[in-house]
Amino acid sequence: MAIAAHRYEIFINAPRQRVWDALVGETDTVRYFHGTRFESTFEPGAPFVNRIIAANRVAAEGLIEVYDPPHRLVYTWHVLYDAEMAAEPPGRVDWTLVDANPEGTVTRVTLRHGDLALSPVTWRSVELGWVGILDSLKTLLETGQPLPPIDDQPDGSRGVADDVTGAWHRAQAVAANNSIWELLDGSGPTADDADDLLACAYASAYHWKRASGGGAINVARAAYMIAKAHTVLGQSEMALRAIERYAVLLDAAGDAAADFDLVYLDEGRARALAAAGRLGEAASALADARSRPVSDPEDRTIVESDLASGPWFGLDAAGSDGLEQGLAGT
Repeated sequence: MAIAAHRYEIFINAPRQRVWDALVGETDTVRYFHGTRFESTFEPGAPFVNRIIAANRVAAEGLIEVYDPPHRLVYTWHVLYDAEMAAEPPGRVDWTLVDANPEGTVTRVTLRHGDLALSPVTWRSVELGWVGILDSLKTLLETGQPLPPIDDQPDGSRGVADDVTGAWHRAQAVAANNSIWELLDGSGPTADDADDLLACAYASAYHWKRASGGGAINVARAAYMIAKAHTVLGQSEMALRAIERYAVLLDAAGDAAADFDLVYLDEGRARALAAAGRLGEAASALADARSRPVSDPEDRTIVESDLASGPWFGLDAAGSDGLEQGLAGT
């Protein structure tokens, strides 16, 4: 998940073994890594510390997960030099080294610092911090001298950690919502799909409540998707509860609600009532949906298509004449 991680790539004009030695070696690390060095046996599962040599103080700690010289080094990373970052859970740092040319004289270094969804202060601090370390490593190996001291701290122009946790929730909400539509592909969900359909609908609602850049209308529409999932599965009681929740949330959304949201409120209620066998009430709700104006032509086309598609649980047979006309008269 890119939102909760940083990923960097750099090419270094040095053989892979030389780059690897610099990553874990005591002398080189002190020169390019802010005066620190790694102390560990480097066996998988072994602890390590990143020690500031001049102050004899531990800057970070973690556990070695992968040690595969000269290819890959993975460890957890828990910052200790800052109180706010020390209070956050550890991330995970993954170095990968591959030859970048047939001669093996150039190395492609990939660094990924992940598991940061719950560590926004660390996320923001290391965003540029790793760039300085990588550039200093490259400069050291190519010129014999690391970069001089640089300012690699965030300038504050993007806000506190860019609300990394909220952005992560938004990504999960969108992914869950998209999965719902993939499961509702027109063929009807299988028994195996049913659990996934409900899980995605409720997951989307959960994440939209916590997402950055979202709002009351996103939360409301997530309730509609819950109603839709239960309706498609024939679970009319749960569907009716969810659609009434959608009505409450639409009202709370106020001006953020679009004209088509009211159409889908009536449409969702009509389907849930039809699934419950209450076809007379369902026909009335469907008529209300058809009568709602939708100003944008593209939105109107989508709504017409949705109204014309099933399942309608026998509502057509109960006299829902003119369904194929959709919203043509609005």
